[in-house]
Amino acid sequence: MKPTVDPRRLTVLKTGAPGGGPVIYWMSRDQRVSDNGALLHAQNEALKKGRPLAVVFCLAPHFGEASRRHYDFMLGGLREVEEKLRRLGIAFLLFTGDPAVTLPRELTKLDPALVVCDFDPLREKIRWCAAVSAAMQCPVVEVDTHNIVPARIASGKKEYAAATFRPKVNRLLAEFLLPFPKLVRHPHPLAAPPVDWDTVTHKATPAGPALTIAPGEKAAWKQLERFLRGGLARYGDRNDPTADATSRLSPYLHFGQISAQAVALMVRDYPAPTAPVEAFLEQLIVRRELSDNLCLYEPHYDSLDGIPGWAQKTLNDHRADRRLYHYNSDAWEAAATHDDLWNAAQRELIATGALHGYLRMYWAKKILEWSASPEEAIATAVRLNDRYALDGRDPNGYAGILWSIGGLHDRPWFTRPVFGAVRFMGGAAFRRKLGMREFIKKSTS
Repeated sequence: MKPTVDPRRLTVLKTGAPGGGPVIYWMSRDQRVSDNGALLHAQNEALKKGRPLAVVFCLAPHFGEASRRHYDFMLGGLREVEEKLRRLGIAFLLFTGDPAVTLPRELTKLDPALVVCDFDPLREKIRWCAAVSAAMQCPVVEVDTHNIVPARIASGKKEYAAATFRPKVNRLLAEFLLPFPKLVRHPHPLAAPPVDWDTVTHKATPAGPALTIAPGEKAAWKQLERFLRGGLARYGDRNDPTADATSRLSPYLHFGQISAQAVALMVRDYPAPTAPVEAFLEQLIVRRELSDNLCLYEPHYDSLDGIPGWAQKTLNDHRADRRLYHYNSDAWEAAATHDDLWNAAQRELIATGALHGYLRMYWAKKILEWSASPEEAIATAVRLNDRYALDGRDPNGYAGILWSIGGLHDRPWFTRPVFGAVRFMGGAAFRRKLGMREFIKKSTS
């Protein structure tokens, strides 16, 4: 049987002797059944070996700043995954605990023929993969099904900017931007009890704000359809927070509940003007995958050490500049600054788990302007974004924060106090918009 995914998506993490049990797909970053190259590869190998196929998920009770809304969104999507897999004759097993400890123990009991895992460049996920690979006797293979052009194929180094990354991706796009094959009903079943989702949710969900949008693959596709019918043609106005011109797909992409590849194909082929289609695909493919490039090759992707040398120098040169305002962590958290626009943005983030991308740039840059140091500013922005944004704890978030505060993937601009040559952003243009005045007023009511 021919491979169902391009072999260039695969990275062998460990060689070994196949066990006598099923092929295991350890689902982590890509929490979906459709358009999932890692799951397709696992099924293809299971069919070739005549083995059962099981999808395993390990729920970490504590993952960074993740709170109730993140776990509710994830668990809601995973319920749908289990239902779809059951109809395909594929077992779904859910474990709870630190994956670096729990998975080696539980997977060893299954004596797998092969373990397939997702690609993820974040350091905690890399630690988990290393622990699982070290404990397995069977081969372990990673599949990059999150990026359209696999991150390791797109570039072998940290890219300086989109201008250096874009031609590398575009050269390979026609080879990788293709529909994934469909899964088939698996002929070798593995008995597994259904997950008691109510118990799992009660035990695993931490405190925090409630969920405000529907999770899962079905909801993701509905949101894509709404965007195609309405927002795509207006995507040229995406920097206007009042225009409703963005896709609102970022939480679904973050949790892997929809494939960026499937989204790109739908948008590319949709009957819409060329300019907004190209602009959207630039963000979805080049900018989004540039963030994975950062986290893959830059170990300091969430700190000052991860920004360019020119930006480190200019921020260091302006460390002693007078700050007109300085807020501590409690004030940031409580949206208790002097700036009604910043406060409104923070309240929106807390209430909904979402913040318009352009407004989030303003939010992050003002944290730099009113913090004692750039290190403090980055730490504050990372903590708040990871804690409240549904798409937090993500390469896109880390790259966006370092762009806003540290000039990552940008160039020097005119010198200003505190910012040095890092791009400045004011709030006057926002406040002139009627919709933004209403946004600010609504946030205080």
